[in-house]
Amino acid sequence: MNEQLFISGACVLGGLFSCICAGLNLDFFMNARKAQFFVKCFGRTGARIFYIIFGIILVGVGVGFYTGMI
Repeated sequence: MNEQLFISGACVLGGLFSCICAGLNLDFFMNARKAQFFVKCFGRTGARIFYIIFGIILVGVGVGFYTGMI
């Protein structure tokens, strides 16, 4: 149970972090070395949209894992 709660919480927190940082267009997040790949591929606005969608999916995975649907 504790492992399930930890993994679910990590997914939800990571997803929220991604959504908030991309939504607020925070420079430290969008200028990170790993985010630069998506910024180069999609442009900054496209990368923000990608990270918001990724965050929503990650929150969904966390909730699904916690409820036992995944």
